[in-house]
Amino acid sequence: MYNAFFNYFWRNILKGTVLYEVKDNVALLTVDNPPVNPLSDGVRTGLYESLTKAEEDDSVLGVVLTGNGRAFIAGADISEFGGNVEGVSLNEVFQKLEHCSKPVVAAINGIALGGGLETALCCNYRIADKKAFVGLPEVNLGLLPGGGGTQRLPRLAGPSEALKMMLTGAHVPAKKALDMGIVDGISEDVVNESIEFIKNKADSNEEHPKVRDLNSKMIEARGDDKVLLEAQAMASKGRKGQFAPGQIIKCVEAAINIDDFDEGLKKEGEYFLECLMHPQREAMIHIFFGERAASKISDVPKETKVMDIKKAGIIGSGTMGGGIAMCFANAGIPVHIIDQDEENLKRGVSVIEKNYDFMVNKGRLSPEQKDAVFGLVSSSLDYKDVSDCDIVIEAVYENLELKHEIFKSLDTHVKEGAILASNTSGLDIDSIASVTSRPELVVGTHFFSPANIMRLLEVVRGEQTSDETLATIMAIGKRLKKAAVVSLNAPGFIGNRMLFGYTAQANMLLLEGALPHQIDQALESFGLNMGPFRMMDLIGLDLGWRARKLSGKESPLHAKIGDELCEQDRYGQKSGAGYYNYSEGSRAPNPAPENEAVYEKISSENGFTRRDISDEEIVERCILALINEGADILSEGVAQRAADIDVVYINGYGFPIWRGGPMHHANAMGLDKVIEKLEKYREITGNDVYKPSEMLVNLAKDGGKLGEAPQKGDRKEKLGFEMSSVANNF
Repeated sequence: MYNAFFNYFWRNILKGTVLYEVKDNVALLTVDNPPVNPLSDGVRTGLYESLTKAEEDDSVLGVVLTGNGRAFIAGADISEFGGNVEGVSLNEVFQKLEHCSKPVVAAINGIALGGGLETALCCNYRIADKKAFVGLPEVNLGLLPGGGGTQRLPRLAGPSEALKMMLTGAHVPAKKALDMGIVDGISEDVVNESIEFIKNKADSNEEHPKVRDLNSKMIEARGDDKVLLEAQAMASKGRKGQFAPGQIIKCVEAAINIDDFDEGLKKEGEYFLECLMHPQREAMIHIFFGERAASKISDVPKETKVMDIKKAGIIGSGTMGGGIAMCFANAGIPVHIIDQDEENLKRGVSVIEKNYDFMVNKGRLSPEQKDAVFGLVSSSLDYKDVSDCDIVIEAVYENLELKHEIFKSLDTHVKEGAILASNTSGLDIDSIASVTSRPELVVGTHFFSPANIMRLLEVVRGEQTSDETLATIMAIGKRLKKAAVVSLNAPGFIGNRMLFGYTAQANMLLLEGALPHQIDQALESFGLNMGPFRMMDLIGLDLGWRARKLSGKESPLHAKIGDELCEQDRYGQKSGAGYYNYSEGSRAPNPAPENEAVYEKISSENGFTRRDISDEEIVERCILALINEGADILSEGVAQRAADIDVVYINGYGFPIWRGGPMHHANAMGLDKVIEKLEKYREITGNDVYKPSEMLVNLAKDGGKLGEAPQKGDRKEKLGFEMSSVANNF
């Protein structure tokens, strides 16, 4: 009775299984846990039982381990992290594999990442399909490879190459993995060739290698500080502020210097536990799941039909238009660019080709690959040439009247049923849709510059945007390898609305006594990729200033210093001077002490007595402005969930991923603490930007956290739409 229940439990409750069959005296173990075969509890138990079965069968000469479908094993089951582990532990499985009495070959039929590669490293041999990829990307989740990866991979690839893989989280293709010594061979028929391979190995009666015993590369690196110093430099540059990279380096250092492999494993376990318990792990896994949740739109049925996008059109050949065109070409989708000016068009297409040439020079593309992808880009001056496109994206400068003209023309020239999209950072999508006969097919697609590099795509849902249109754009975002997030049509959408409050507070701090370099350094030390004044210099101080001069509007208080600098022809990097000075041909900011007289003058004229301001106050005021505005965005339903806001800010605005985004940061602080600090700065500054959001107050009363947006009837009424770009407010 007990045994019957036990078997039922393992087979029906635990997640995933391992299929067992014997082919030509070789036990074939196939991991079956769709879609990507993670090492869930059922898989671990299945592997352990199947290996035991193979060992006990005298007719079995050896074992071949592979995966069902497109993956070998994609890694550990992240959903189990921090919870109770059911069934057999991963360590037990790896011990069983590594010490199996019969030779084992990993037939890597597809992706082998994280725990998947670690599984393969416990086998005696590894043969990969020619399209397979291997990697240890745990660093992207605030973790280190905790299944022996830090000890075994350096023994095959050498510590330097192993560190590069682990610190970048790179996915290594099969050919490179062979060159690095990670796999023993490549095959087009990986399972059958692995069966023949292991039969020959079993018949040879030779000793089968264990990765744990391969010490020559460890001994060679011993005493060579260069390997670890280079790794530390790499981590400082590419993983600034992150905890896990340092732990990975310490693990490899142990692998190099400790002769006892099991002692090295023990060190790895200790360092892994420290990562597991560190708040950065929770923050980074929050973003991992947040990016996947962002693709799910709560009121759009899962079965909604997605349109087939075979060809795209782009209106505008400037920086944004060219970057967006590259996104489509990189995804294998033919794209046609339209511009009204022939010289601009030639220049834009030339920039695209130069970008691809740069990738060839860096070894990221072969010349043949460049020719193939650039061959997907065509261009002309006639709107009729995008008539057969399935989607056309307008990417001209932010002027509502101009966009109205373009969309009227597109509505006439582009085939029925095609999507018309605007790459706007802040204009009213409903207004743009109103000039067409197909408002249900109009949507905002806010790419971030440079579009071919930046991952974020804000998808702006108009009042009449159909479910099919929305679902199609989200599917396109996935094809373009973007982190796509839906926003309702509201001033500034999600990101720029929050950015406005953040930069406004940075400017108020400047008025009150802080200096640009101090503000930038404080926020960069917090983890931001770029401080607000460096960012404003990069964007151009003249954008908002010119718009205000044309409209006759007086400079708002927070913009007075920036506008005064513009009056002195200090527009930022474009003019060689803004809040900072710039040498010709360089983007490196240099101090601008001559600006301090401007700061004193404008502060005095507006009733401010300049004072010393701490880095702590700088960070708290700017980040609290983000959090408070984010809470209002959530309460209005502009964003679907708090995690969506975090995904936007990490992928579009340089917020540190290891802090999980501003909303996760607020939850980690505790909402009662957030409210306390908001009220403190409201009292100090008299600024209502620090009046705690009603959502924050209500959640804090119940000890709650920022999560899902309220249901439609419970949402705070959103503000009316301003017919101007949010950029005009910078």
